[in-house]
Amino acid sequence: MQADAPYRKNPEDLNLLYVRNAKGAMVPFASLAKGSWTYGPPKLERYNGLPAIEMQGVAPAGKSLGQSMTAMEQLAQKLPSGIGYEWTGISLQQIQAGNQAPFFYALSVIVVFLCLAALYESWAIPLSVILGVPLGVLGALVAATVFGLPDDVYFQVGMLVTIGLSAKNAILIVEFARELHEQGKSVFDAALEAASLRLRPIIMTSLAFGLGVLPLAIARGAGSMSENAIGIGVLGGMLSATFLAIFLIPMFFVVVSRLLVRERATPAEAAA
Repeated sequence: MQADAPYRKNPEDLNLLYVRNAKGAMVPFASLAKGSWTYGPPKLERYNGLPAIEMQGVAPAGKSLGQSMTAMEQLAQKLPSGIGYEWTGISLQQIQAGNQAPFFYALSVIVVFLCLAALYESWAIPLSVILGVPLGVLGALVAATVFGLPDDVYFQVGMLVTIGLSAKNAILIVEFARELHEQGKSVFDAALEAASLRLRPIIMTSLAFGLGVLPLAIARGAGSMSENAIGIGVLGGMLSATFLAIFLIPMFFVVVSRLLVRERATPAEAAA
């Protein structure tokens, strides 16, 4: 029930309201209830239609936003029953973006695989390249674990760079191995010679790239946490993608080629 605007401006206007009693007669509302002044909150917080309390926090020095959010969730789980918590604003967007990261990583690998398959017109060659990507990812994860880096957006950016570097090193070896195999050499000999020929370019490019990100890895001062997250992750991934790829990428090429590609006959066998 609501009175017209001129009759609901002041608290005294409640005396103008009448209600019907059990006998059917109209009695003033003031005879049934009375009002008095008191203090109340200037603002009532609501979230999803429920009473709520808004809390804002700032990450302490030396801690990332992800670590601070994890600590808040651990404290919120100790609240009495019937009280829950929800993230809003930038924190909610960060959680949603973090949950989508594995999907986008998988989508990126699939797109790269399809592009390489169209380039080489083969399923085996791109598979040999993609198998080298986990080598760089492994190094980045080990470096982040050793130095206690969180899985934040800066580390994820470094992870994407590491994936690209790993694929680049693998392509350098696989491309030459494919050309040597098409010239008539066996898969094993082609892979071995390709790894020997491309050893110096791989080390040179990886060394230049590692020295380029070294200032990020050893940065100190304001904003150094984000720089360390990128630099250390990329540096660890680069080291593993360089030194492990030299030995494992040729093996991947040999195994995949023997499973998916028919062995090309040597000139002597063809003549016979």
